[in-house]
Amino acid sequence: MIENAPQMTGNMEFEKIDILALLPQLPPLVMVDRLLFCDQTVTHTSLMVREENIFVENGVFSQSGVVENVAQTCAARLGYLSMGQPVKIGMIGSINDFEFSGTTVRAGQTIDTEIVVETEVGNVHLLSAKVMCGKTLIAEGKMKVVLTDVEA
Repeated sequence: MIENAPQMTGNMEFEKIDILALLPQLPPLVMVDRLLFCDQTVTHTSLMVREENIFVENGVFSQSGVVENVAQTCAARLGYLSMGQPVKIGMIGSINDFEFSGTTVRAGQTIDTEIVVETEVGNVHLLSAKVMCGKTLIAEGKMKVVLTDVEA
């Protein structure tokens, strides 16, 4: 779990949400299982990495899968904040200062992702991200996501 994260255990509001209702992605490209917390600035998600995940090879979750998980955490945030309206498609505009710790995430493990929105200008969202596996930092960095007007 992300350190200093808002208390999320037993939060029925988030436990009842079907993550697929928030995301433009469909299986097998869904890289978020659960929305754990979301407000205007901070979002937390989790993903149980499964052997059949398209970003798993020889039992190892790839760095590309981690990056996609961060982008989909942003998508989950946007979907949650605009719940009841059609989900829009977003695109990664840039990835900056993204560093991987070198820790291997294997099938069967769960990653927890936190994004913090630093700036929003129109449909452009600049965020910082931290991805953990248990108490181990997997990756952190910044990402720019651009939300389109195209409905999923």
